[in-house]
Order: sequence, then C-alpha cells, then structure tokens
Amino acid sequence: MSETKARQRSTADERRATVMRTAIKAFAERGYYGTSTMDVAKAAGISQGYLYRLFPDKEALFAALIEHCSTILREAAAETVAKAESSDPETVIAALASSYGDVVADRDVLMILMHGNCAASVPVIGEAVRTCYARQVEYIRAASGASDEQIRRYFGDALLSNVLLAAGAADLDAPWVRTLRG
Repeated sequence: MSETKARQRSTADERRATVMRTAIKAFAERGYYGTSTMDVAKAAGISQGYLYRLFPDKEALFAALIEHCSTILREAAAETVAKAESSDPETVIAALASSYGDVVADRDVLMILMHGNCAASVPVIGEAVRTCYARQVEYIRAASGASDEQIRRYFGDALLSNVLLAAGAADLDAPWVRTLRG
C-alpha cells in the first residue's frame, strides 16, 4: 500500500473517531430523533457530505454508537471478571453490577443506551440494540457461570438503575427511590 493511501485511511479513521466522540455527545443530549446529521457534522468540524462518506445514514451512525457503547460495556465487564476475587457466580455478578454502575455513570453512554431502546422501532437501530443485549447476556453467562435467574436479576437491576439515573432520581432521598434502589 502506498504511503498516501495509508495516510488517507488514517485520516478517515481519525475522522470517524472524532465523529463518534462528537456524535455520542450530541445524540446523548438530544436523542436519536432530536439530533440531525448536520448537528453531528458541524460538531465534528466536517461537512455533512463527508459524514455520509463515513456513515451511509443517520441510522448507521446511531447503530455504530450503540455498538461502541456495547464495546465499552464488554471491556469493563472483562476487566472486572479478570480482577474478581472469586469465581463464585454471585460474587462475579456483584462485581459486574458495580462495574456497570461505573460505566453508566458516564451520562453519554447511559443516554445512548436509553435513546437506543426508545428508537428500537427503527430496524437498523433495533437490530443494534438486540445485538448489544445478546452480546452482554452471553458474555456475562460465560464469564460468571451465573444461572438464568441470576443474569435476569442482574439485567433487571441494571435497567432499573438506568431509568433512575436518566430521570435524575438515583441520588434522591425519597421513599420510592430507596425502594427501587434496594
């Protein structure tokens, strides 16, 4: 490969990374339906035409963001499992729950996951959301040895936590919040 082609590819990869960094912030703030590709292109400092060279459409860009968040979740889970003090499924699941809380403390990741659920009726996005859940469930099953019930409880608690965080209720000291936090 020529040096010019390598430089162009690197530039395209760098631009794609820049778009992902800016798109995650824009979509997290305004959601899938409230964010235009023009908003993303402008924030990334590129033309809308160049954005479409990197991602064929808004759906593909948002699906790539969901995949990006899925990768963040998977990497955090793998790091947590590697550091686990025990291979007991309950211990691993508890450590994973703590790790998950750390990941979604990044409001951008949290909101992309929430907006992804809300936009799942868009076929490409729905497929990205289902793939994200499938990957997370199967990784946690393999890494923890947990039962289906333990995994269901883990995900139920995580999704409820997402709602509380997104609604700004996680830190409220109200009886209903204490009940839901457990």
